Amino acid sequence: MNIIKVKDRNELEKRIPSMPWYVEKFINYKLPDLSPSSLLEYTRDYDTFLSWMLAEGLSTADSIARVPLEDLENLHMDSVDGYKMFLSTRKEQANIKTTINRKLSSLRSLFHYLSQIAEDEHFYPLLKRNVMAKVEIKRSHKPKDSAAKLEGKLLQEQEIHEFIDYIQNGGYQQDVSSNKQAVYSFQLNKVRDTCIITLILNSGLRVSEVYNLNVDDIDLKKKLAYVYRKGKNDDTFKTPVYFRHEAIQALTDYVTMRQVMYKPQKKEKALFLAIANGKKEGERMTKRAIQEMVIKYAKRFGKPYLSVHKLRHSFATDYYLRNDLYKTQEQLGHASPETTQIYAHLTDKTMADAIDNRKES
Repeated sequence: MNIIKVKDRNELEKRIPSMPWYVEKFINYKLPDLSPSSLLEYTRDYDTFLSWMLAEGLSTADSIARVPLEDLENLHMDSVDGYKMFLSTRKEQANIKTTINRKLSSLRSLFHYLSQIAEDEHFYPLLKRNVMAKVEIKRSHKPKDSAAKLEGKLLQEQEIHEFIDYIQNGGYQQDVSSNKQAVYSFQLNKVRDTCIITLILNSGLRVSEVYNLNVDDIDLKKKLAYVYRKGKNDDTFKTPVYFRHEAIQALTDYVTMRQVMYKPQKKEKALFLAIANGKKEGERMTKRAIQEMVIKYAKRFGKPYLSVHKLRHSFATDYYLRNDLYKTQEQLGHASPETTQIYAHLTDKTMADAIDNRKES
């Protein structure tokens, strides 16, 4: 089990005893299908909702764990509207529309399970009345809307090569030449940083997938990286993800110097390493460090809006131009083709621009 899932699984086990018995029953039902990270989010959402019920006097229980099923059956639509209002006005945690919809979706999943799937000893549904069945949850962002927000903020084909070249062949070093510390850090990590950015731009890996990579997860001959895919709950299996031929040299260069440059302990399996201040041995590079590294280069390159996720989007748009929706979905590890449709809208404009450029030439 990877590091993040172990942490979330432990946190989930700590939280379950504070939940009502029927929530624990639901979590156990979902365990084979959802990751510990997803189930942990469910329990956080239920904690928020049940705490709100107690505060509003919608339950007389003395704790969240003791809120009875009958109190859920007695909820009115006015109560649901009140909860939505509560979420939208919380000061301690800004709840945007997508977050509110996710929290309502979590509740709807629980209520559906209790009213349609779970049974008591007499084969009757545990929940006799399901108020959440009346709640309509609209998608906040359609693929076309998401594409519109990304338009002009991704790297096109030529820019992908230019961005890698900017790091690899000294453009960045020239731009920071007056800052000795920046130059030293760059020279120390140039091969590693070039490798990470090249890999993302030639595979579409998520930051969590890059972070979790071990040395043994890379197969240069088959051009495969073996990763734990988001949402997959099988911790014994890593999904093979292809990377383009362009990433082979960058990976080869980095793997060749990894041991000498970062001097990790023999037990350190992480592919991408960093040496923390005051330490002599390299350890697994953090997700935050990977994200900040990309932003650092992007700002100097003149693309301050770039991030790891936008590099992933850049690859995906370029990949979709050469493949179909379902190949792109598989490459990116999307659970639904709807998510992948964003690239159909993005590439519509890219192809239109390409045709215009062709006419002009």
